[in-house]
Amino acid sequence: MTATPDATTVERPDTTEVVQLELPWITLVWDDPVNLMSYVAFVFSDYFKYSKTKASRLMMQVHTEGRAVVSAGSREEMERDVQAMHSYGLWATLQKSDE
Repeated sequence: MTATPDATTVERPDTTEVVQLELPWITLVWDDPVNLMSYVAFVFSDYFKYSKTKASRLMMQVHTEGRAVVSAGSREEMERDVQAMHSYGLWATLQKSDE
């Protein structure tokens, strides 16, 4: 028969093991000379279901800064988002997040 710890027994976790969480991946949409700004905002609203305000803000970031992070998550999700952006005719890439 094994002894069960009573209410006063406290086990301390092993703090010598360091666990590093995997950084999320991000999808970047890049500025291009082909697509209209209104179309880019439409894509963000249509695919990501962003509000008109958020879609317009991201579109302006793409236009003025050359790129914008439009989504973050697992690598598989970001690969799917990049493929979707390509299917809309936008230039998109994925990378590990710096944060």
